[in-house]
Amino acid sequence: MNELERPVGTYLYGRRMYETMVAWESPADLAEQPPYVQDYAEIWQRADKIVYSKTLPAAASARTRIERDFDPEAVKDLKAAAARDLTVGGAELAAQAVEAGLVDEYRLFLVPVFVGGGKRVVRDNVRVNLELLDGRRFHNGTVYLHYRTRR
Repeated sequence: MNELERPVGTYLYGRRMYETMVAWESPADLAEQPPYVQDYAEIWQRADKIVYSKTLPAAASARTRIERDFDPEAVKDLKAAAARDLTVGGAELAAQAVEAGLVDEYRLFLVPVFVGGGKRVVRDNVRVNLELLDGRRFHNGTVYLHYRTRR
């Protein structure tokens, strides 16, 4: 997982996903964690974060800015200028990015557990054609799928 995250220079988050991930800013018992956990914390801390929220009063982590509205044109400009990868986290934000045609690749982990409810990542009448780039199956039944958007 760390090798998939290492190229990320900027995380684009919805508020709830950011509130989940901000724990990586200063994990309480990080020194006692395995090296791969410490490595992930460093990867997350080094990256920039943009949080799209109308309600979050302030960022709780370094290298983080709050944007009140998702602007697809601003994200296109950010992508064009980026030296490193951008990722999108949060169902509502991802749906907006997919609908705006901003997502070039999808990295999906299918975990062998069903949980009812939640928000959809793809809205009605949105179609994205994909090309499979890679796939792996893990011993616990999880399947990793890496797709590229076919334009």
